[in-house]
Amino acid sequence: MPELPEVETTVRGLEAVLDGETLAEVTPRRADLRWPMPPDLRQRLTGATVTSLSRRAKYGLIATDRGDVLIFHLGMSGKWRIAPDEIGKHDHFVLRTESGMTLALNDPRRFGSLDLVQVDALDSFPAFAKMGPEPLGDDFNAAYLHGALAGRTSPIKLSLLNQRIVAGLGNIYVCEALNMAGISPKRKARNISKARLAGLVDAIKQVLAQAIKAGGSSLRDYAKPDGELGYFAKEWRVYGREGEKCHCGGAVQRITQSGRSTFWCEACQR
Repeated sequence: MPELPEVETTVRGLEAVLDGETLAEVTPRRADLRWPMPPDLRQRLTGATVTSLSRRAKYGLIATDRGDVLIFHLGMSGKWRIAPDEIGKHDHFVLRTESGMTLALNDPRRFGSLDLVQVDALDSFPAFAKMGPEPLGDDFNAAYLHGALAGRTSPIKLSLLNQRIVAGLGNIYVCEALNMAGISPKRKARNISKARLAGLVDAIKQVLAQAIKAGGSSLRDYAKPDGELGYFAKEWRVYGREGEKCHCGGAVQRITQSGRSTFWCEACQR
């Protein structure tokens, strides 16, 4: 599943060709993805001008001058295609701008979604209503994380995947950040000192920034809107590297936590 860096990369790619553009044609090519698309999607977006593009957690936001915000989630296999040679069977939503640019939301497995809300209702959108702070924002710091984890007996790995604690973190980058910070994914969240949490916050921000700079990690069908593949996977410290050497010389192990694979090094993560 595309994680925060992949969505951020997607938003930046779309921004380069959509910001300030007027939507001349809006074509939903089916009625639903993971759930039904808004029935008035075409009516509300056709003729609107894109005023900004941004991201919230793993969701992309496309705002228009009519006060509407198109919220997209890429699901398991979704990606935007810019100027595709042809519209394929998995291109389920197509935009054409007045300047002649075509963009298609491609989602073979249809686990993605499209929603349309008014900008003043954005904070109450169900997926956003109880989300924690953005991990790259100033509100996500050691003091906040220490308070949010107080009393939690769940492992730190699972706590960081809780969207109410921090928005947008996914399996790959939590594994990477915990390794960088030298913290065991099995350690109880409440037992980690504020000083160590400060190092973890820094590691999370650093890993995400590096991944965004690298264009994300290419998993299965994910690609940037221009079709290029992200290359952060080449820089993974532990994720997907079971049995290989950790940077410390120890061996990378894989365990399962709540049905998800966790990659870590027992030698340097305590």
